[in-house]
Amino acid sequence: MPVLATRSTGPSTTYHEPVTSHLAAEFLTVPVETVGRCVAEVCACAEHLGIEATPEVVERVAREHLLALVNSAPPPRGPR
Repeated sequence: MPVLATRSTGPSTTYHEPVTSHLAAEFLTVPVETVGRCVAEVCACAEHLGIEATPEVVERVAREHLLALVNSAPPPRGPR
């Protein structure tokens, strides 16, 4: 059975930090570790699919994933 890469060492790692920082500033309610993991997973998925993982592509796809994460959270419960 093939093994999935757990860490990317390709060119996408050079902009991993700036993309993570930019998205972390946009998604303040999401822990920075989660944002970083999302960016890393998008890079790995793009490379696995043979898509060039440019900073723009990675940021756009990671943003969509983070929006889904934020929007899927249940609303806070108010006083009853």
